[in-house]
Amino acid sequence: MTLAHRMKTALAAAAGAAALMSGAAVASAAEPPAAFKTLPPEVQALYLGVEETIQPSAYDNFAPVAKPWKWCHSESYQGNPWRVSVTHELERLVGLYKEKGWISDFEMSDSNGDTSQQIAQIRAFIDKKCSIITSFAGSSTALNEVIEAAFKAGIPFVTGSGAVTSPYAINVDSNFVKFGYDVAKGVIDGIGGKGNVLRIEGIAGSPLVAQQRAGADKAFAEAPEVKVIRDVNGNWSPNVTKTVTLQVLATTPQPIAGVWTSGSESRIVAEAFQQAGRPIPVVSGSISGDALGFWKENPETFRFTGGALMPSWTAQTLFRVGVRVLEGQQPKLNILMIPVPAVKPDELGKWHRECMTKDAVSIFPVAPQDPMPEELMDAYFAKPAHTALFDYAQTPDPCAK
Repeated sequence: MTLAHRMKTALAAAAGAAALMSGAAVASAAEPPAAFKTLPPEVQALYLGVEETIQPSAYDNFAPVAKPWKWCHSESYQGNPWRVSVTHELERLVGLYKEKGWISDFEMSDSNGDTSQQIAQIRAFIDKKCSIITSFAGSSTALNEVIEAAFKAGIPFVTGSGAVTSPYAINVDSNFVKFGYDVAKGVIDGIGGKGNVLRIEGIAGSPLVAQQRAGADKAFAEAPEVKVIRDVNGNWSPNVTKTVTLQVLATTPQPIAGVWTSGSESRIVAEAFQQAGRPIPVVSGSISGDALGFWKENPETFRFTGGALMPSWTAQTLFRVGVRVLEGQQPKLNILMIPVPAVKPDELGKWHRECMTKDAVSIFPVAPQDPMPEELMDAYFAKPAHTALFDYAQTPDPCAK
């Protein structure tokens, strides 16, 4: 696949966000920074509907940091297989640099959903003089003070999968407003534009939850015959999702035609409906190995719509941006939006692999091509250079033992 074709694919993936631009409720309230206009149109399209969140980069004059680097990673939650897979891939990539002597140490903390603890752990990283702090933030706002402290100590702070509002962070994110909208549209279309929907959100307080909800609310508001009858939090965890789904089914006699969820628990949701003796609804989410295995066994009854929020790819983009910041490549904006590949109901066969059974909860698909090729990532930086040692073709085979 050529770069031009991949850029075209990224643009097509972002085009649905244009719907979010209609109506005063979602119109951009502020003009994007001047640097935004230097991005190619294909990249600008990834920001449609969320331009008001863009700020200038605080690292536009950041000088290169001498190697070897001390890499520190602040996790807010490791309670699901997706997050664990992200960590494993991040560790693999750091290992490549450690072998070259470019990274001296890798240290990770996990606050297990406690924002106060995450703040304390980040302060400890600052005291240890980390070269960089990458993070999955537990809150979009609560970490702002400690992020500023890291910046003033000369330590770049780079977040993955959920932006923070601090102007001192670089957010490696996707347009989750658009993702929430697209996923909801997929559910709406799948149920024929009418019926009851159960919405299962992720971790309460997560930046992603608010962003995805905003997009989903917009889509459901456009479908007057679709009613969201319950909102619950599944924490993007199989066990929690199973419990809350069964609780809803036990107390909600009305038919449920669709389930909106953004995590990797679509198979869990489908099995909960089976267990309750209820018809399996249209279920959304991020495609996963166990969902593909469940589909393989139930091709006539399991209807999936959503995208591919792949943990390996999430770790890769976070790491690659972190390396570029440390090298003084100077990101142009505070948010680097990357495309989310769509997974359509009739495309599941393209993603399924033999090892993906309904019990493969820790196996996540890998896209055939890098959704964020180095040439595309270059556009976000004032002094771009490709990430040394990175080769998307070396992404671990999800079926490898």
